[in-house]
Amino acid sequence: MTRTLFKTAVAALALFGSAAIAQAQDVTLTLQHFLGPKAPPHAKFLEPWARKVEAESSGRIKVEIFPAMALGGKPPELYRQLRDGVVDMVWTVTGYTPGVFPRTEVFELPTVHNNSAKATNLAIQDLSETLAEDFKDIKPLLVHVHAGNALHLVDGCVDSTAALAGKKLRTPSRTGAWMIESWGAEPVGMPVPGLPQALSKGVIDGALIPFEIVPPLKVHELTTCSVTGADNARFGTSVFLFGMNKDSYEALPDDLKAVIDANSGAAIAQDTGELWDSIEAPGQKMQEGTGSPVNAMDQAATDAFKTAGETVVQRWIEEASAAGLDAQGIVDAARAAIAQHTN
Repeated sequence: MTRTLFKTAVAALALFGSAAIAQAQDVTLTLQHFLGPKAPPHAKFLEPWARKVEAESSGRIKVEIFPAMALGGKPPELYRQLRDGVVDMVWTVTGYTPGVFPRTEVFELPTVHNNSAKATNLAIQDLSETLAEDFKDIKPLLVHVHAGNALHLVDGCVDSTAALAGKKLRTPSRTGAWMIESWGAEPVGMPVPGLPQALSKGVIDGALIPFEIVPPLKVHELTTCSVTGADNARFGTSVFLFGMNKDSYEALPDDLKAVIDANSGAAIAQDTGELWDSIEAPGQKMQEGTGSPVNAMDQAATDAFKTAGETVVQRWIEEASAAGLDAQGIVDAARAAIAQHTN
């Protein structure tokens, strides 16, 4: 064999060897979130997602899930943990880190989200290019919402904003706080794991949460009424980030990146929305089972809450515009996309 042919053969073997090593590469990804292992987001979304990715990678990807902040830290620290590579993936509420997701915040707003997680999830996908700057430091796997907030109260039902005057109400986000202020009530910001203690000790008079979180936190044992608007109208929603550290993603060989991509974004947005819409019913039934009503206000009362909600939208537009965003354009685009996907 000539020297040239020998070098060529060695190079080919080296290339083949590198490809084989890359193909055989196994990886373990850590995923941390703030809810317990029995909560629907863990049991019905994150756990099945992890097992599906493992199966589709023929076991070369292993996902280790750490619920309830088992790896340390507090819920508001999840985004920083993701960005800085403390963990490979997180599932968190974008509202826990205000200011980081200024464009995505539009989907939290009352009168923008219309009570369908599926419709809003698909709308978020439609606006992915508009929102991209919010996620430049991480790899978003899915940005999604829950079905929407109901108002869960310790001391009976209400049917007007006036009846909420002076009450202390839990909110997950600053736009939720604005909404509570528009009702004449006092917002109290806290991650949802702190809710049971706050309700039981009288720190708050109620909370904005979806019904899905009622069973794992036993909210039905701590409240006496849950309030929605007419036709199950909700009071805004929360936006969630299921994300991956950029370096962790880029370190994967191409075929494993393809597995992650096939289980991200538009590929799972609709199914996830349908899941979140479906997991409301058990919490509603649990609240009703205690003898406490799930009270739907009449249309006139609902319209009054919507009027208050619209002041929150205008406040957001003014603030986001001052920060250099096309805020009115983002609101209009979000509403149009949600309307398009609403059955």
